[in-house]
Amino acid sequence: MLQRLFKPVDHTSVPSVELTSQRSIKDSGYAVLFIGPTIVLLLIFVFFPMLKTAYMSFFLTNDYGQATAFVGLSNYLSLLTSPAYLSSLGATLIFVAAVSVLTVVLGVALAVAANQQLKGIRLFRTLFSGTMGGSISVAAIFWLFAFNPSVGVFAQLSQALHLPVVNWLTDPKSAMVAIILSTVWMNLGFTFLIIFGALQSVPQSLYEAADIAGASKMTQLFKVTIPMISGTLFFVTIVTLIEAFKGFGLIDMMTEGGPDNATNLLVYRIYADSFLNGNFAQGSTESILLTVIIAIFTLIQFKFFGKRVHY
Repeated sequence: MLQRLFKPVDHTSVPSVELTSQRSIKDSGYAVLFIGPTIVLLLIFVFFPMLKTAYMSFFLTNDYGQATAFVGLSNYLSLLTSPAYLSSLGATLIFVAAVSVLTVVLGVALAVAANQQLKGIRLFRTLFSGTMGGSISVAAIFWLFAFNPSVGVFAQLSQALHLPVVNWLTDPKSAMVAIILSTVWMNLGFTFLIIFGALQSVPQSLYEAADIAGASKMTQLFKVTIPMISGTLFFVTIVTLIEAFKGFGLIDMMTEGGPDNATNLLVYRIYADSFLNGNFAQGSTESILLTVIIAIFTLIQFKFFGKRVHY
């Protein structure tokens, strides 16, 4: 019994402290090797420009973007009381609301339609997601031609229906509609593909049970489909909202913020003030305000819609 109690320990089976320390150092080295380049790139191209932008928003700058005089919050107060900036903010909110709602609603509708087991449906799935493969420049050229008041498809339809031809990109109201439609078309492929992927994971047994219970297709959509893909819808809504706030390419190539500043949204205003007008201090201030606005709307979505997500 005493021999069993006081049996000597085989130290060769227990890892030494030195060996454990060497493994820890080796693992840390691998971690630094793989994560280090990403951290360096983030510091150079994300965090440093962000901090530099915040710094410049408290100063006046010269034509070279160098800070010349500290003005505190004057740049922010000047923007928040500027009718031109508030007009751009209002136009941006209208644009974001329209693009977000239309993109998500149409994405759900197309995904539900493409999820049906019909002959030739694979062709439509490819067409619905086809906008993901096009660049912004190609999309802008396509829509510039479509909105052309002489040879565009909308002008041809108006003439065929004996309706007045609309100069889409020269009228302030129609220009905003044109930008919204082109942006929705550009973003729809990604939204459709993500939602369609989520629909593939919904168990068919739920639809079979709903059919037995006599539920209509519309009832199944709101009582079965949407609750089951609510997590994906929540993700898509946030991504669509942020991308709408960042909309720039189509506006730059189609309207350049016009006509009459009708499509001079916040991102294009940042570009124009910073690089066209050389007012880097004002552009930096507008960038910080846009970041805060996007953060506020994202937090609102998490607050009010995150609780309704079913996982």
